[in-house]
Amino acid sequence: MISIERLLALEKEDLPEFSKTLQKEEISQLMGWLAEKDDKLRYHALLLLQYRSEHYDDVYPFWYVFCEKLKSSNSYHRSIGLMLMADNVKWDRENKIDGAIDDYLEILYDEKPITVRQCIQALGKIVPYKTQLHDKIANALMAINIMDVKPTMRKLILLDILNILALIRKHRTSEEIDGYISKALTGELLDKKSKKQIESML
Repeated sequence: MISIERLLALEKEDLPEFSKTLQKEEISQLMGWLAEKDDKLRYHALLLLQYRSEHYDDVYPFWYVFCEKLKSSNSYHRSIGLMLMADNVKWDRENKIDGAIDDYLEILYDEKPITVRQCIQALGKIVPYKTQLHDKIANALMAINIMDVKPTMRKLILLDILNILALIRKHRTSEEIDGYISKALTGELLDKKSKKQIESML
């Protein structure tokens, strides 16, 4: 079993390779450490679980934990829940995401703008695997009122939204999505560089 000391001694660049050596009971242990107060311990546990999820499906059985964390009163735990959920959607043959997507999209209105950004960005891992959710995701993103967002975060959140809509658009498009993107590209919020970045994705 991996010890706390061993985990904390690992360099960040060693985590991807180390994640491939994890045993079943160590994954359970790492899930438990996600609730620890020590930031470094929590963060290293999260990173190991994320790296593990890239190649193996043995974090997926803890889906119920991801769902619980989505509803946590702690924004860090909400972030952990949504990120691990997105990382494990590729293993979700039972389509459990269908029952969790409403709670997930609720975080688009989180009090913490950084959590909102993490929520939108993580959709980039869900969209390629769950085409049945494209309409629901696109509609939820387009319903966000950017002017309600903190002024310093408006451009960043709009860019995050456009990145996901561009990704959905590769599978299917709609007048609403095209209209939203067009309005953003002709609006005042994005600078020239940002507009070119989005145009290159279309």
